[in-house]
Amino acid sequence: MTLDFTDVLSQWPLLLKGAALTLALSAVAAVLGLALGVACGWARAWGPRWLRPVVGGYVELIRNTPFIVQLFFIFFGLPGLGIRLSPEAASVIAMVLNLGAYAAEIARAGIEATPRGQIEAARSLALTEAQVFLRVVMPPALGRVWPAMVSQIVIVMLGSAVCGQIAAQELSYTANLIQSRNFRAFESFIVATALYLALAVLLRQALNVIGPRWIFGRAAHAGGR
Repeated sequence: MTLDFTDVLSQWPLLLKGAALTLALSAVAAVLGLALGVACGWARAWGPRWLRPVVGGYVELIRNTPFIVQLFFIFFGLPGLGIRLSPEAASVIAMVLNLGAYAAEIARAGIEATPRGQIEAARSLALTEAQVFLRVVMPPALGRVWPAMVSQIVIVMLGSAVCGQIAAQELSYTANLIQSRNFRAFESFIVATALYLALAVLLRQALNVIGPRWIFGRAAHAGGR
């Protein structure tokens, strides 16, 4: 078999468009999913007793069902209730819900690892419970679990490849479209694989910089003032 990437690389505008949409979906899902995960982690570790089983049910439901089933339920199932979503909107919602469930357990692990004495010391300074959580507990908790959180965000980004099944024009959809035009399936998916690898490495490096500088690092600095 002779490899010929000419017909595939000539479609670089499509490839860039697909990669850009993959990054856009992942960026929105990362921000919203991380916020949801932290909120759910708080609910399971610090929240009212009645809320814990509700959040626990959501976490177990998402963590024990395939992502593609969740995606299909949102895109194909919700119209039965009169809720119609675009492929991109359905993809973002599915990715946020998926990341939120996994991030919840990661965040809870970091929260529960906070030394009890540190919490009591913060309370002795007459801080409210919200201030204790946001300024004393959450920043170091995120710092402890940030590598795991980054890995989960990258996994969700790679999982977005199935969003092409509902016609979201992300990278895997673009690669499949190109191979359907020139019948160079092997070359098309080699290029797509290389692009996914590059996106994953860049995303991981970016998050490893953004986390300490803009998320838990800044929060920890603000809490110490």
